[in-house]
Amino acid sequence: MVLVDHLNCLILTITEAVSFLLISDRRSWTMASSSSVHQWQYDVFLSFRGEDTRKNFTDHLYYALIEKAIFTFRDDEQLERGKEISSELFTAIEQSRFAIIVFSKHYATSTWCLDELAKIVDCMEDKGQTAVPIFYDVDPSDVRKQRGDFKEAFDKHEEENQKKVQIWRSALKRVASISGYHLQERHESEFIQGIVRDLSRKLDQAFPSYITRDLVGMESRVEKMMAYIKPGLNDVRFIGICGMGGIGKTTIAKIVYDMLSKDYDCRCFLANIREVYDKKGLKPLQKTLLRSLLHERNLYVGNIFDGINLIRRRLYRKKVFLVLDDVDQLEQLENLAGEREWFGSGSRIIITSRNKHLLSSHVTENIYDVNELTFDESLRLFHLKAFKTSQATNDLRELAQQVVNYTTGLPLAIVVLGSHFCGRSSVEVWKSALDRLQQYPNRKILESLRISYDGLENVEKNIFLDIACFFKGKKKDRVIEILNSCNFFANIGIQELIDKSLITITSRNELWMHHLLQEMGWEIVREQHYNDPGKWSRLWVYKDICQVLTKIRVRYL
Repeated sequence: MVLVDHLNCLILTITEAVSFLLISDRRSWTMASSSSVHQWQYDVFLSFRGEDTRKNFTDHLYYALIEKAIFTFRDDEQLERGKEISSELFTAIEQSRFAIIVFSKHYATSTWCLDELAKIVDCMEDKGQTAVPIFYDVDPSDVRKQRGDFKEAFDKHEEENQKKVQIWRSALKRVASISGYHLQERHESEFIQGIVRDLSRKLDQAFPSYITRDLVGMESRVEKMMAYIKPGLNDVRFIGICGMGGIGKTTIAKIVYDMLSKDYDCRCFLANIREVYDKKGLKPLQKTLLRSLLHERNLYVGNIFDGINLIRRRLYRKKVFLVLDDVDQLEQLENLAGEREWFGSGSRIIITSRNKHLLSSHVTENIYDVNELTFDESLRLFHLKAFKTSQATNDLRELAQQVVNYTTGLPLAIVVLGSHFCGRSSVEVWKSALDRLQQYPNRKILESLRISYDGLENVEKNIFLDIACFFKGKKKDRVIEILNSCNFFANIGIQELIDKSLITITSRNELWMHHLLQEMGWEIVREQHYNDPGKWSRLWVYKDICQVLTKIRVRYL
């Protein structure tokens, strides 16, 4: 029986067994205009004369915008000119944050294009839309003053569409007077890249910052990441983010990715790698990475080795921003981002993991070990989740602080419990919920934390449970001596637990673990026989020990 074996090894410390009861395809943004808040469905609406530019300049521009994840509406080629402009097209114009107008030689000959242009001007005035004129092989002054080809087009319209001509003329003059982009003698590819780069920057300025009030304490953490990333340098950098489950590793990576990735040739946030790897293996991960970075939907990856060769061959000259989220095996890193030479100058690869040793054994130069939130940060975050404001009501203020103490700065626990308490205003209900937490921890929190435990070898699981039940706060050297007497090879076992963010060593050389990890350990011991301590592998609470020993005594009397 495991319990007997453990009691033989731990008899020297049975009197010290004391429990310590200490304690997130496509975003939808809301942007404000000068008078109201408007919901934009598209980033860009493209207005152009099909016969001039559909199959060359506008096509190249469209795909350059898509490649930079700028959501762009381009009307279908089947919606041919000569028909009335559709209500669906008007709606698309209304729902676009920017309107790009490609003025070309025959633009003004199309009543369809001119109707689009008039609608764009209306949206500029009513909805705060921004117009971006592009002068493709035409002189901006000819467009503005309606000379040359534009004069000929309007002379013809005067005969056939007198009612609309003045509206069209006014719209053309208005938009052509805006400072835009003039191709002149430049190469089209360079010209397009400049337009896309400027538009991407304008969109970033128009969107609200990702760091919102619900992401408490992130500013300082992002600052630390920036010190590691150094985006202005041309070297290739691997940066690790490590820490226990629920500490905010993925959130930090998402914020940094949102802030910086737009300035890179290729970008990809490869999420939930551990989960995908366990279910499907490496090949789907390689496919997703390549398709996201290269924007090739039909890319074929025959096997893992083909995937490695494709990554190396297609990316070694490209400036890449890649996030590998929740990595737990070295094999994953070796097959997705094996070496610096796989990526072009200036590339940044960020890896999140619960395993610090895994990061340091790869080519990761810098590792950011994320700490828990401070009490003040935790309280702010809890208030926002539980009360939707920065302050608790007077009758619940003290109880809110008790909940925050229980979470010990773990963002996952704060968010889960804040959502659980949200909308509950009864003091009695809060007190009951707190009492229940002490005996029955929240399952959602424990399930997230348990991922790290489930990845341990059996001997490491035993060491973890012993520390959770008996040795938290005890001197490391003394614990190693006891565990080695049980043939647990404690030196390497304890180091593995440290590397996987399950325990830490204090400045006084004592073993320590987060309160919620300790509770998880207790739950693992109890889970098979919750109400029968006599069948547990470990006993650490006085009343449970007395209950079991009393039953044993009665049995033998």
